[in-house]
Amino acid sequence: MKFLRKILLPFSLLYWAVTALRNILYNKGILKSYGFSVPVIAVGNLSTGGTGKTPQTEYLIRLLSQKYSIATLSRGYKRKSEGFVLADADTTMEMLGDEPFQFHTKFPGILVAVDADRKNGIENLLSLSPKPEVILLDDAYQHRRVKAGYYILLTAYGDIYSNDFVLPAGNLREGRSGAKRANAIIVTKCPPNLSAGEMEIIRLKLRHELGQEVYFTSIAYDGLAFSAEGQMSAEALRTQDKVLVAGIAKPKPFFDYLNGGGDIILDYPDHHDFTDNEISEILNKANNKPVVTTEKDYMRLKGRLPEGQLFYLPIACRFLGNGDDFDKTILDYVGKSTANR
Repeated sequence: MKFLRKILLPFSLLYWAVTALRNILYNKGILKSYGFSVPVIAVGNLSTGGTGKTPQTEYLIRLLSQKYSIATLSRGYKRKSEGFVLADADTTMEMLGDEPFQFHTKFPGILVAVDADRKNGIENLLSLSPKPEVILLDDAYQHRRVKAGYYILLTAYGDIYSNDFVLPAGNLREGRSGAKRANAIIVTKCPPNLSAGEMEIIRLKLRHELGQEVYFTSIAYDGLAFSAEGQMSAEALRTQDKVLVAGIAKPKPFFDYLNGGGDIILDYPDHHDFTDNEISEILNKANNKPVVTTEKDYMRLKGRLPEGQLFYLPIACRFLGNGDDFDKTILDYVGKSTANR
């Protein structure tokens, strides 16, 4: 791996130079960023994936939708539609992409939209009547054309950005200095028992800016797995023979949590589009046993496997120690921005 990185390092330097120049042009105002009259919160990362953007966005939806009308805006990765799409009762997963469709399914009281051009997407959302009071940008940290009011940067425990390299030698979409734009940095997927001492070591490694808050979260698995026909306790599923299916970045924690020792594990690429042959393979390997997948994969698999056989296990992010401070910071930002606009 180290040898391969050395080979790719010249290409990483070129990639870094291009992204650094782009950031300089935005920072100096030569390339224009657009702000908006409503609070805009961007959730993203420096790496190419696997940091837990979806559960973090869902956390913000739960926090803010109690008081404000919310809209989420995503690119809609691998969707089969173009331009701006606002989800309604007839919208399919293929029109939105798996993650936005998950938001649409779980939170029917919010607006869910997709548009690769985030500026155009926000303008379309603000043309609605009534318009949303808060807009959450999913995976938009590098989308500099829009200037969000608050940036949340995610980095995964065990794979923090300060230890990584720019593509293709590493997994970073831009240089580590891009972290300076963040208002808050969240280290995700931490062990639930992460010690205060280890948190401090990670803070030092991140070399965060003065004024940047650093938080730590872990993945909390639901106690129940759900199918279209019912539910089953995760503990009961863990003790059964089953097939575990995941098409997400870094699925090991999911497999480790549910694997009872005799399970068949099928690991596919992130955002994987399952072919008919792969569906047949899953059914053959299951042989009427339960098939358990992630919530995101369930959006792509439901309707293609028997309803009573296919289960998904929801997850949520859980703050370690100072979640109340994070909540207050977000609510204060949205409250002040709403009052001042």
